[in-house]
Amino acid sequence: MRIRVGGKLVRETLRWIQRLLFTSAALLLGYCGFVVVDTWLFQKRENRVLEHLLESKLAPTPSVAIRGLIGRLEIPRLGLAVVFVEGDDPKTLRRAVGHIPGTPLPGEPGNIALTGHRDTFFRPLRNIRTNDIVVITTFEGEYRYRVVSTRVVSPDNVEVLKGGGGEVLTLVTCYPFYFVGSAPGRFIVSAERVT
Repeated sequence: MRIRVGGKLVRETLRWIQRLLFTSAALLLGYCGFVVVDTWLFQKRENRVLEHLLESKLAPTPSVAIRGLIGRLEIPRLGLAVVFVEGDDPKTLRRAVGHIPGTPLPGEPGNIALTGHRDTFFRPLRNIRTNDIVVITTFEGEYRYRVVSTRVVSPDNVEVLKGGGGEVLTLVTCYPFYFVGSAPGRFIVSAERVT
């Protein structure tokens, strides 16, 4: 025995579900587009500000200090060049690489720690190798670091941020690189200053 539901009611319900799904998809695509464009514009603008201040040999303006612009991170072999700013909150990491608060700035002794998302700016780190050169450009000058090791640690392992002797650079991102969702590990790149 078959139960028949009115065909018109079913068609109308399916039509509304279809409209709802198309509207949801359009909104999600719009948001993704906004995030990509916002990040691209932020990087372009901050790179221009950094270049202008470096060329004119001016000290950073208060507006730069307020926005937290620190410098640019480059790994030439990987083709990575990204502006980094102060902070590690979600908005900062959506737009740039973040300097982890409480760690020294480039040029200061200790462990300088930078963090970025594995699916945006730090995606190229999956191909990093020992002896790769990392170049940090700030208002104070250019600093070069040589990669000495990479490793995977648990998210609660903060030992990797502790300072040691000399100037050390630590890059932190989630691991594995192609994991969907909240990643279970952290990929750590350790580099030491090259004088």
